[in-house]
Formats: sequence, structure tokens, C-alpha cells
Amino acid sequence: MMRARFYVVWRAHWASLFLLATMLFSLAGCSSGPNVSSMLSRLDNPPEKLSAWGLFKGEMKEHNLNTSVLPYNIVTPLFSDYALKYRAVWMPSGTSAEADDKGVFSFPTGTLLLKTFAYPNPDGSRRLVETRLLVKSSEGWHAFPYVWNAEQSDARLALVGDTTEVSWTHSNGTKLAFTYVVPNSNECKNCHEIEKKLRPLGPKASQLNNDYAYNDGTENQLTRWIKAGYLKDDGKAKSITSFPNWQDPNSGTVEQRARAYLDANCAHCHQRSAPASNSALYLDAATTDPNDLGVCKPPVAAGKGAGDLKYAIVPGKPEQSILLHRMLSDESEIRMPELGRVVGHQEGIALIRTWIQQMKGSCDSPEP
Repeated sequence: MMRARFYVVWRAHWASLFLLATMLFSLAGCSSGPNVSSMLSRLDNPPEKLSAWGLFKGEMKEHNLNTSVLPYNIVTPLFSDYALKYRAVWMPSGTSAEADDKGVFSFPTGTLLLKTFAYPNPDGSRRLVETRLLVKSSEGWHAFPYVWNAEQSDARLALVGDTTEVSWTHSNGTKLAFTYVVPNSNECKNCHEIEKKLRPLGPKASQLNNDYAYNDGTENQLTRWIKAGYLKDDGKAKSITSFPNWQDPNSGTVEQRARAYLDANCAHCHQRSAPASNSALYLDAATTDPNDLGVCKPPVAAGKGAGDLKYAIVPGKPEQSILLHRMLSDESEIRMPELGRVVGHQEGIALIRTWIQQMKGSCDSPEP
């Protein structure tokens, strides 16, 4: 009788241990890391579903990042039709990015950059619209756009792009409704191609040298990248001054914030060795020559976009400046940027208008 009772207790004990081990194994499987490394050999045939990359844990609609997928934000971002944006980075274990003397990062093979676009719903929730991936192989960067389904349970690969109707209420009470355009994978080079190579734009030292509210506390983003092993700590990155926040008057003068805004929204094309270099209009933050910025400069390749205006920027006269004219327009042949927006950024327009209004000087020819 005693032996039988011992056997029952022993069997129950090991059954409990087996159940516990099974649960732990299951939980470990649920929290396994991203599948990016396994995808590098099939970038010519990427997965049809975003979930296959293993970038999220739990329900996809919650957008909870998986282990070692690090969220980040940038100080002055590109405007994209008022969309909310969620950014993240992942790198293979043992690898890290390096910053050059200008704070531009070079990323290791296997790096993945994620950016999700979303809009608020009336009930306070959000609607995930698309997620763009930039993945670096030994041959360079590859762009993959994914469009979220109505159930928000996953997103499908959309290499040829897509459109969807969005409507929401702006914080100022204005109701907006328009057709949101998801670019095709080839269109990504229109903004991301520099020196004829696809490159990331946002993550650089000047855009990351500020605080971020992580789940475990607020910390400088460059510090967090270094701790995560995602950035080589050689002092170069942290020596770069942070960009001003274009919408925060305490972060810089009107001119400084306007220049940061133009760098983020225009300089991906309007810089040397970029797609719009033939315009001879250079709007990156490093440009200091007023002529290169367009002050009293006739258009070189604006075409219809110039309207009947003479100069890119007329000091003190924003309404006579082609730069502002193109920002104000929603027409596809006139508006700037050409891609990434269908509505005007009223707050950004107001900043650039004020900047031009405060400029001193004149484009009038001197009297003989």
C-alpha cells in the first residue's frame, strides 16, 4: 500500500514538472527574437506577412516590439500627412553602427529599420496603416512596404504600393479626409537615394541626441544605443549637437528651427549627390551660402512649380518665394515634397513663412 501511494505521488510530481517545463518552453517560444537573420538569404523573395519577420510579440495590433528591437524617435521628423510614426531598429548580435565626423551612421549588414504609420481613431485607439522596412544585406539596403489589414492582425507585402482612405480630426479640430498613398518599393529611392545608393535618412546623431521615454525609464537615445550594443562608443556621435525641435521655440531660434525642418523635409533630395541636385538648391543643415539656400536665386529646374515667381526665397516676402509657394500647393506638379504627402503641413508652413518674413535684404536690382 505504501509503495502504491509513493508511486502515485511520484507520478503526480513528475507530471507537474513536465507541465511546468512545457509551459516555460511555450513562453520561451512566444518571446523568441526577430527572424531577420534568417531572412537575409531570401530578400529577393520577402515574406508576404509582416508577422513572419518576428518583430512583434503578442497581438500584432498592439505593436509591442520583440526582444532586442529598440524603439527610437527623431527630433525633427519628415512630415507625412500628419501620420503618427513608430520607429525601431534591430541589429544582429555582436554588431553595431558607427558614426562619422558628421554624425552620419554606417550600419552593419543585417540591420533592420522599421517605421509604422498610423492615424488616431475617434474612440482614442489608432489605426495602423503601413509599416516600412529597410533591411541591409551585403549588397546594400532593400525596401519593403507592408499594408495593415482591417482587423489589424497583420500586414501584407505591397511591393507595388497601395492606397487607402483615411479620415481623422486634427488636434486643432479640423476634420481631414484624403487618400493615403503607400509608395511602391522602387519609389523609396526617390527620397532615400544618395550618391546613387539607397540609404536611411532619419537615424543619425543630430536626430537621436535627445531623450526617449523607454518602458524602463527616460534616457538619451545615443546612450541607449551604445548600451544595447547598437552604436560604437568612440565619442563621435555624442559630440554632435542635437537638431532643434522645429515646433519647440525653446530649442532654437526661428532660423535654426526652420533650417532643421528643411533638412528633414527637403534635404533628402535637395543636397549635393541627391536626386534634386540639378536644381542647385541645397537645403541641408550644413549649407550656409544664402545663394545655395535659394535667397534671391532664380529657379533652375522648377518648371511649372515656380508659377510666376522669380526667386526661391525673397527676404521679407514669403508670398513671393517659390519655396513657400510649393509648400502651400497640393497639386502634384507643384507641391514639395513631391512624394510622402497629399495635404499641406500648416504648422511647418507657418514656421517657414515666419523665417522668410524675418529675413533682411532685398532681391531688387540696385539703382544705376
